[in-house]
Amino acid sequence: MTDRIVLKGMEFFGFHGVMPEERRLGQMFTIDVTMQVDLAEAGGTDQLHQTVDYGEVYRDIAAVMAGPPFNLIEAVAETIAARILARWPRVERVVVRVEKPRAPLPGVFRYAAVEIERDRE
Repeated sequence: MTDRIVLKGMEFFGFHGVMPEERRLGQMFTIDVTMQVDLAEAGGTDQLHQTVDYGEVYRDIAAVMAGPPFNLIEAVAETIAARILARWPRVERVVVRVEKPRAPLPGVFRYAAVEIERDRE
C-alpha cells in the first residue's frame, strides 16, 4: 500500500531532555508523522470516519509533548507511535521523526533527530 497521511513540521514547546536546563527552561521540538493508511474507501465516500482524523492525531501528539517530560527523544517518538497505532486501527505503519533544533551540543548543527518506523502487529 502506498497511501499515506502526512503531518510535517509540527512545532511544540516541551521540557524533554537529559540536561537539567532542558527540563527547567524547555525548548522547541519539530515533529513529522507519516501514517500508512488505505485511503481508497475515504476517497470514494468522502466520509471522515473512513480515514484518520489528523486533527485528533495532532491533539494526541500535543498531549504527549505537553505531558510528563522524557529524557530521550527516542522515548518521545516511541510514545507518539504507540499512541497512534493504539487509537487508529486503520493505520498500518507509522513513521515518527522528532527533531530537537537546540540540543545541547557543542558546535554548529541544524538539529538532532530520531526517526522510527513501527508497524501494526
